[in-house]
Amino acid sequence: MKARVSIIMGSTSDLPIMEKAAKVLNEFKVPFEIQALSAHRTPKEVEEFACGAAERGIEVIIAGAGMAAHLPGVIAASATVPVIGVPISATFKGMDALLAIVQMPPGIPVATVGVDAAMNAGLLALQMLAVGDERIRKELVEYKVNLKNKIVKANKELAEVKYEYKVN
Repeated sequence: MKARVSIIMGSTSDLPIMEKAAKVLNEFKVPFEIQALSAHRTPKEVEEFACGAAERGIEVIIAGAGMAAHLPGVIAASATVPVIGVPISATFKGMDALLAIVQMPPGIPVATVGVDAAMNAGLLALQMLAVGDERIRKELVEYKVNLKNKIVKANKELAEVKYEYKVN
């Protein structure tokens, strides 16, 4: 089995957030790898990883970082595959990380999800893969139908909640 997606975090302390992406990929049976690499502490290793990702079969990179959050952008500077940044709330409720990831210079795009939204990063990676993978596309269609059905069911249950002045 060869990894198609790489999940990178600046520190293993980010694992409680980033494992949400891993769980989504695992649920959809998409091979992935997880590594801790730091843009500031291991810059040479980050560059080597980014430059060699496509050659190793990586199709999408999910990179999470907090505070200054340079990791996704540094990876995107050298990688030729899509990079999805996950801002992690370490300080300032994650707004510093969000701005650091989303405000990339021209020529260095990083797709960015919400603060601590690694699950959405996993789903976005799946949507990128689904462009050329019919199995994943079909499973995503089913996933979205199930999301809809959960809300429809919840709305029906909500209709049964009684209040004196509730009119529906």
